[in-house]
Amino acid sequence: MLRHVISPVRSFTKASNELVRHRHLNSDAKVLLLYIQGLPASECDKPLGEHAAELGLLPREYQRAKKALAASGLLHEWKTQGRRGRWSTDQLLSNVTLTREEAAAVRNGVPVEESETDGPSGANPTVGPPTSPALGRSNPKDEDWGKTPSHPPTEEPAAEASAVEEPAVEEPAVEVPAAEAPAPEVATAERLLLSLRHQSRDLLLGVREARGLAEAAAEWLRRGVSVAELRHALTSHLPVDGVRSAVGFLRHRLTVKLPERPSEPAVAAPAGGGIVICEGPGREHTFRQVADETRCGPCRRERSRTRTEPVGGPVSWRDHFDKVAQGLIT
Repeated sequence: MLRHVISPVRSFTKASNELVRHRHLNSDAKVLLLYIQGLPASECDKPLGEHAAELGLLPREYQRAKKALAASGLLHEWKTQGRRGRWSTDQLLSNVTLTREEAAAVRNGVPVEESETDGPSGANPTVGPPTSPALGRSNPKDEDWGKTPSHPPTEEPAAEASAVEEPAVEEPAVEVPAAEAPAPEVATAERLLLSLRHQSRDLLLGVREARGLAEAAAEWLRRGVSVAELRHALTSHLPVDGVRSAVGFLRHRLTVKLPERPSEPAVAAPAGGGIVICEGPGREHTFRQVADETRCGPCRRERSRTRTEPVGGPVSWRDHFDKVAQGLIT
């Protein structure tokens, strides 16, 4: 492939190779970003949608480009409500990736500090033409030119060898306890906290931050809250102006919205009494006493049947009720 490139001398826009080769930005997002970057300051008051319309982007194409820029940290938005109740949106488009805190600082007029390697150093160049090394002189073999051996010397210096050796004092060995494996609820809570960034970029946590909040989140799981319910409690109804500190916001919600412990069900007392011997006829046998009865169920039914049978002919209903009242039959 041949290439013919002419550097423009005026009316051009600088773009970094990282931005041009960005794999997560489509061509519409790159062109829109370069177009905004080359505008004069007097035309930057328009919303991003009007600039996209001037470029000829359709609404669907503009939404895809806007989503890609926001996901890459190049576009940040803040929605605020005025005194009269009207909502307004502030947009910040950057040619470098910014976090939420850095974007808020730029919005408030605080410049983002650049690293020392981003630009050329401020040292003045040496005056005069370049010089070549002096000829006719070789480096002496006995001088040390900054090279260090790959292995430390095996022999100690003479000064250290002549010194009086003091008896070594053996220190007692300290047993380091092995790190205990975290509880299953703690491990599940830590994975949940690290995955919150997929639902909101404002809830991005580091590994140490998630580990510090894992115990508080695990307490929710111990109180019967499911993982889906805990995720909804942490990610729903986020502040309109964004989350300033993900760690502080999540710690506040885990503490304030902690549900109560579920009440333990009352343990029912075992019904019935102990094992007793039945006083009924026949072979000796036992049964479990329910109240204060002295005979088992089959013996009580047999006794009731023999009492209700007529002996000398039919029994009138008056005699039958008299026997029931006297307790002779049941």
